[in-house]
Amino acid sequence: MAAAGLDFGTSNTTLGVSGPGGAALLPLEDGRTTIPSAIFYPQAMGEEPSIGRAAVAAYVEGRHGRLMRALKSVLGSPLIEEATLVGRQRVRFRAVIAAYVGRIKRRGEAAAGRELTHLVHGRPVHFVDGDAEGDARAEETLRQIAAEVGFREVSFQFEPIAAGLDYETQVNDEQIALIADIGGGTSDFSIVRLGPDRRGRPDRADDILANDGVRIGGIDFDRQLSLGVVMPLLGLGSPLKRAGLSMPAAPYHDLATWSAINRLYEPKVMRDLRELERDSARPDLVGRLVHVVEDERGHGLAIAVEGAKIAVADHGAATLDLGFVEKGLEVVADHADLVASSATLAQRIGARVDECLRQAGLGRADVDALFLTGGSTRLTHVRDAIVAAVPEARVVEGDTFGSVGTGLTLEAVRRYGG
Repeated sequence: MAAAGLDFGTSNTTLGVSGPGGAALLPLEDGRTTIPSAIFYPQAMGEEPSIGRAAVAAYVEGRHGRLMRALKSVLGSPLIEEATLVGRQRVRFRAVIAAYVGRIKRRGEAAAGRELTHLVHGRPVHFVDGDAEGDARAEETLRQIAAEVGFREVSFQFEPIAAGLDYETQVNDEQIALIADIGGGTSDFSIVRLGPDRRGRPDRADDILANDGVRIGGIDFDRQLSLGVVMPLLGLGSPLKRAGLSMPAAPYHDLATWSAINRLYEPKVMRDLRELERDSARPDLVGRLVHVVEDERGHGLAIAVEGAKIAVADHGAATLDLGFVEKGLEVVADHADLVASSATLAQRIGARVDECLRQAGLGRADVDALFLTGGSTRLTHVRDAIVAAVPEARVVEGDTFGSVGTGLTLEAVRRYGG
């Protein structure tokens, strides 16, 4: 028997086991412990799907097939039971997630040199906002998939609680900490009591003061930046020939949303877009949209926007090279664009911190430490919104992509042994 902790994230995945030095994340691709949550289905019959960076590379290199990313974002939504066209076959999204998780398990077992049988699976506080039934369905779907790929026993832990367990290995005194996990698909918060004397306790229920979250993450910031900066170049908001009418927004929203891009490749949608191009007063712009969809370059556009968002977060500005849409086409995005397009999202994240404090019965000055993890904590306006809610707290930087997985592994060892 071997126990593992799995952080199946919207953007990235980690898998950990107990090792000689404690909890350790396993190398899953090219020696790296993080792997993009992506899968590429080749169009040619009989070829095996690829995952992670190899999947993204296959798509970027122009191989014929279907790339899927942000797989986790369909959990709890009706999309989970829908199917997408892969070559000449229709594949349900549930089966896509199972194919991905199964490959992660096999790679983890190869790296660990043993079968992984027991699993602590990470989950957000809320898969779906305000929908307890959808939340329960999402967790049950993940439980069933984990069993299907070979885990004999599966239990769950909130992702921010897991990150808190990782942080607790660093603390030398008792403290109240706000754990903020701002990931690719959700923003999750826990307020917990931590300390060296609490670490080994078998029951930590009394140490968890509050949990809350909202379905906002990196893919939502990608979408808003895309809609604000890129989609107008493809005709968003442009007029139709009929007076008073504009291009419908729906295809642009789908193109800007990772989990919805493949919808645009359905034959009927393509026919509708060509008809809109004929009806457009700006066919030069709408023609770019048609080109992206016909060539199935939607994920390439999303990858470019995601890269620009990261560059803006790190350097303040970025140039998006859209030459694959139209030769010489490019656009500059800067911090002001990112903030203008997504200020409301950051405000909603900050509001969830306030709600978490209310649930815990704490004031803003009662939190000793703010532990940040997840890639979207690199966005300045998001970080500022969280810090403003607990201004007296000491800010601690976690492992951006590894804290949750490490904490889940610690919990797996506690529940099941090594």
